Amino acid sequence: MKAALLAVAVLGTVAIVILAGQRASAKESGPARAKAAADRVRPLLTRDLTKAGLSFGSPVFIRIFKEERHLELWMQQPGKQTYKLFRTYHIAAMSGSLGPKLAEGDRQAPEGFYFVPRSRMNPNSNFHLSFNLGYPNGFDRAHQRTGSALMVHGNKVSIGCFAMTDPKIEEIYTLCDAAHNNGQDYFRVHSFPFRMTANRMAQAKESKWHSFWQNLQQGYDLFEKSTIPPNTTVQNKRYTFQ
Repeated sequence: MKAALLAVAVLGTVAIVILAGQRASAKESGPARAKAAADRVRPLLTRDLTKAGLSFGSPVFIRIFKEERHLELWMQQPGKQTYKLFRTYHIAAMSGSLGPKLAEGDRQAPEGFYFVPRSRMNPNSNFHLSFNLGYPNGFDRAHQRTGSALMVHGNKVSIGCFAMTDPKIEEIYTLCDAAHNNGQDYFRVHSFPFRMTANRMAQAKESKWHSFWQNLQQGYDLFEKSTIPPNTTVQNKRYTFQ
């Protein structure tokens, strides 16, 4: 009898500890969650940024390549307009195939030129941390494309989003959040089907998306030449660049 009571007491203590941990986890939401993530990753980021000649809080720019499953995070070099590649992250999960997103529910990840103001940063995400790309943009709307909540987020699951591991989204989110806090009104996200080299574009010439991809390649080439993210507008249902 005493042994049974002792077992019940022990199980009760374990349950209390588990519940306490769940409550603590539940409390870590919103700004507190983002701060906890930043506290974890900032020391390593600061060390590596210093080695690269970059600064924590500098403006950021993101490029995504679907075929290679790469997310590049570039940062503006101190005292210059040009950007330098800081990290290349592996995209842990991504649904769909090469080609743009066309409609809500098609499970496609978007391709095109997007931007993220502070209002699209979401520390309360169900997928740890996230930011919304702003799909559909002006180009997508001009082509009657539909969809919503297309994000870069954690948790390694995707239905049309670009999903990272939680440790990697903590780094990405922290650097983007720091750039916002330091005065960057928005950061650009350029999403491509693949690295748009001449050889890869030649391989894609029979695709129904080749003309669309040629338009994307214009923006890709401008950044490749200057390492300054181009300003992008939409005219006559096409992207134009400055």
